[in-house]
Amino acid sequence: MAIYIRTKELSDGRLSLYLDFYPPLKGKDGKPTRREFLKRYLFKKPKNEEEKRLNRENQLFADSARIKREREFLNEQDGIFDSKNRNKDFIEFFRDLADKRKASKGNYDNWLSSLNHLIAFTNGQCVMNDLNEGFCEKFKAYLLDAKRLNSVKKLKLGQNSALSYFNKFRTAVNNAFESRLTNDNPLKHVKGINQKETHREFLTLEELQTLAKTECDLEALKMAALFSAMTGLRWSDIDTLNWKDIQSTEGGYFIHIIQRKTSDTIMHPISDKAVLLLGKRGDPNDKIFEGLKYSDSNNDKIKRWVLKAGIHKKITLHNFRHTYATLLLNKGTDIYTVSKMLGHKNIQTTMIYSKVLTQTKINAANVIDIEL
Repeated sequence: MAIYIRTKELSDGRLSLYLDFYPPLKGKDGKPTRREFLKRYLFKKPKNEEEKRLNRENQLFADSARIKREREFLNEQDGIFDSKNRNKDFIEFFRDLADKRKASKGNYDNWLSSLNHLIAFTNGQCVMNDLNEGFCEKFKAYLLDAKRLNSVKKLKLGQNSALSYFNKFRTAVNNAFESRLTNDNPLKHVKGINQKETHREFLTLEELQTLAKTECDLEALKMAALFSAMTGLRWSDIDTLNWKDIQSTEGGYFIHIIQRKTSDTIMHPISDKAVLLLGKRGDPNDKIFEGLKYSDSNNDKIKRWVLKAGIHKKITLHNFRHTYATLLLNKGTDIYTVSKMLGHKNIQTTMIYSKVLTQTKINAANVIDIEL
């Protein structure tokens, strides 16, 4: 198979770039064809530096397209790639991957948001052959400048949201490549979006003690929040926790569950006091926090409870998990152990907690003592 880059002169004087195949290939209509137009053009007689620059860029694009097609033919001959996959719908492939995450609502919602942004970016038209380095870079740039979908005020998408959505897109592209639906991985030279540092609010041990002594509008909500601070469990796992999930050995109590976010099976040690907080044990298959749902109403109850305790911090249910991680580090627990206790797959995720004002830092600040 030989592939050449050729041009066809148009009526406006531009040159349309196309690939010339010999011998001919089967086109989309099943008929043999020698041409694949690249939808890129050259100025026959460039008048200025800008037109010269565009000519250079489009010539480079055409050369990359030729190399890509040559690689496809070689891989097809070796049984690595089937060129028929080039026109498979990437949007539907992405949707199927998202649907597999339905068991974890938070994760599924992120996948769905990423998919909806991809649909907005492509007008719902994207096949496997569209996935190249330039496409990935443009989608990344789109996310960094995008507005939130279904937002009345058209608020800009936060950088960490853009990071999350681009990571879902990255996973989908990698899956397509691993499934041999693309000939090459277009992301291998595309850098990810940097995470923006955010302030993660947490409670001190004294504040937790105060909350434990303060009444809450909903007792089950208070128990769930304190239990999260004592165990580090995500709300999605607390919400589905049954009495049979809390087990014991000679070494103490532990929780044996499949995490909803990661689908990993964990045996998570917890303290005697965390078990004591739950009160009298119920039937094995009963939910421990029956009837407790994540809602704006319950978040309002959390706010009132925190204010009633005299604590002026913006606290939600998720901040109790942050509190768990911060207090462990504050008490000298090594970050690797904290990462395992939180169920993080990547220790870099845990590193965000190491930037808080821990007791170790406070002690270091007071090492140099000068009498004044």
